[in-house]
Amino acid sequence: MQKGNYLKNYLHLHLIVFIWGFTAILGKLISLKALDLVWYRMFFATIFIILFIVFKRQALKISFKTFLGFALSGIIIAAHWFTFYEAIKVSNISITLACLSTGAFFASLIEPILYKRKVVGYEVLFGIITVIGLSIIFEVETQYKTGIYLAVTSAFLSALFSVINGKYAKEYDANIISFYELGVGVLFLSCIMLFNQKFDVAFFSLSTKDLIWLLVLSSICTAYAFSASVKVMKVISPFTVMLTINLEPIYGIILALLIFSDSEHMNSMFYVGASIILATVIANGVVKNYKKRKLNQRQYNVN
Repeated sequence: MQKGNYLKNYLHLHLIVFIWGFTAILGKLISLKALDLVWYRMFFATIFIILFIVFKRQALKISFKTFLGFALSGIIIAAHWFTFYEAIKVSNISITLACLSTGAFFASLIEPILYKRKVVGYEVLFGIITVIGLSIIFEVETQYKTGIYLAVTSAFLSALFSVINGKYAKEYDANIISFYELGVGVLFLSCIMLFNQKFDVAFFSLSTKDLIWLLVLSSICTAYAFSASVKVMKVISPFTVMLTINLEPIYGIILALLIFSDSEHMNSMFYVGASIILATVIANGVVKNYKKRKLNQRQYNVN
């Protein structure tokens, strides 16, 4: 592989992660309630994905079993985004992103259950350290308890989505996966909103500002970023991708401090707890990479 091509994809990956970090900023800039915001995000993103699929003339045919898997993932990601934006609305961006970093801990618990592998000792240790970091945040930011609960729930749903969706990403095109998952997510939320009589004139009366930010969120931060990340992952190693993605909360918190300085400055112990969580997530990635390289070297020596 040419060095220039690798560097280009590596910088592209950082741009994608920066864009993901900006979704939290948009969640605060958009005045809509969390449920309405997620519905519009998924609805517009689905439209963008459909247009791209038509342009590329991609086939949408999949098995019913696969559709059920996509449908489950779509409902989970809808619930994840709802709890994510609701956490931002009731607390702030820094709290939400710090708690969202616990997703790696939840993934280490979910994977052994779904894939029937044994629990790894160091993952349990990192999980305990993560909980310590989270407890520090919980103790010093008691006024944001509801936001913390919502953000941790969002982290769990994100981990569940990633574990379930992982096997599909290897077999199906990113646009096809996105079409079904986002589409089912919109239908799921629509059923809830129809039941609660949310689809009224006020719901469809968007301000120009909200409409612009929603289009940015659904096109650049959702439709584009998802597809682009899959392409980058074919060039960059999984370990590098994972470590880079872990920068998302850092990018988001820095952006929040710059844009919403008054509401985002936290108690100093909050940053201690957040640093513990982020450091643990990165350490988990480093250990995983070391174990993988050691296993590959052992297999190479045997052969």
